[in-house]
Amino acid sequence: MRVATGLSVLVLGAGGIGHAVVTSLETGIERVDPFKDMKNRPRAGNGTNLLLVGTDGRDRISKEQRRKYRLGGAPCHCTDTIMLVHLSADRERASIVSLPRDSYVEIPGRRGPAGGDARTTHPVKLNAAYAEGGPALTVRTVENMTGVKVDHYLEVDFPSFMKTVDTLGGVQICTARPMKDAYTGLDLAAGTHRLDGGQALQYVRSRHIDAAADLGRMQRQQKFLASLIKQATSSGVLLNPVRFRNVAATMLGSVRADRGFGTDQLLDLGQAMRGFTPASSEFASVPISNASYPVKGVGSTVKWDPKKSKMLFETLREDKPLALDRPKAPKARTVDVAPQGIRVQVYNGTPKNGLGRAVDDALHATGFDTTRTPLNADPREQKRTLIEYDPRWDRSARSLAAALPGAELRAVAKLGRTMKVTVGSAFGKVERVRAEEPQRGRFDAVTGDQVACP
Repeated sequence: MRVATGLSVLVLGAGGIGHAVVTSLETGIERVDPFKDMKNRPRAGNGTNLLLVGTDGRDRISKEQRRKYRLGGAPCHCTDTIMLVHLSADRERASIVSLPRDSYVEIPGRRGPAGGDARTTHPVKLNAAYAEGGPALTVRTVENMTGVKVDHYLEVDFPSFMKTVDTLGGVQICTARPMKDAYTGLDLAAGTHRLDGGQALQYVRSRHIDAAADLGRMQRQQKFLASLIKQATSSGVLLNPVRFRNVAATMLGSVRADRGFGTDQLLDLGQAMRGFTPASSEFASVPISNASYPVKGVGSTVKWDPKKSKMLFETLREDKPLALDRPKAPKARTVDVAPQGIRVQVYNGTPKNGLGRAVDDALHATGFDTTRTPLNADPREQKRTLIEYDPRWDRSARSLAAALPGAELRAVAKLGRTMKVTVGSAFGKVERVRAEEPQRGRFDAVTGDQVACP
């Protein structure tokens, strides 16, 4: 989850900052050798592949912060989040694939240390690879699972994540419904919020918000990463040497990377990505066949879908996009329930002829399932637009109200699933809305502009 910071290294490595400046920043990166003695690796494809991992590092956070953001307990010394990032050869696209931390894997067999026992191939959860063999075993395991050759390794932790978000001035997050998690302390009302570093950490760590658990958390992490990219690319950081240096220095102070990821790579990637936007990024999660696959001695694991996951990683190797091309959608307010699932009957509550038809057409155009046969109310003396709804469909009613600013909501028992909209004389216009969770295409992929705040 903190791996968003790692991707920012790529986004913020802007050309024009100066070789000397980037060189001075690069010296602050702690180095690891995740490729030592690796043999029989996958063949290289087009583009560049980076393995981004997040560790907690809570031992480097103050007691006050640990208390405030519910970070008690000892560091797990494991990878809480793992993402595989593919940068296209033309540097016009970044494909980010989330690998569930509880994925069922078979750790490759390896020789033990001098005088120690060798380890045979054995089943574990993916995040255990780091605990057993550090970055090298993590890279080896991911390459065995995906068939994708890892070119670079980046590792970030809690402190780096929090400081980077604060240096950027916070990151904007939109949610169509309240989010509360007693475990992390997250407590967000529905709406738009600018999160500071600590709040952002709560947002990306929370997995007790709904039944989706870790899988839902991965989608929130992707949404946050898209918003982080939007903030970094629209705030002038890339073109301001002073701000760039402050953000990059904060970030790189607690990043660990392979020895081959240095000044030249930062400058090359940054120059190529100066025009990067959220729409240039795409997000996907590994297709799964069983979200609760029992393994003796390991527990409940996440089993990948062998056929679909193979197709996904072949697409990465071939340097092809994961998300299908879609026409650019107009800006729209996010709502909890997709308008396509909300049935609406429109009534004209005014003497103005044709108003009912106009509102029906406008609601239908933004996705609502209108009856297409607007009716006249009796009497036609309505001033404020009224939405009548069955209490069982209250979430749908609030989503409909977002498209009709100023409308009054009135619960009517046993009304059924069809909402009743009586248009009043004070009606202004229908606002565009979209579902909070967009329709995902091939490989369950979405582009960054679909999930960032409009």
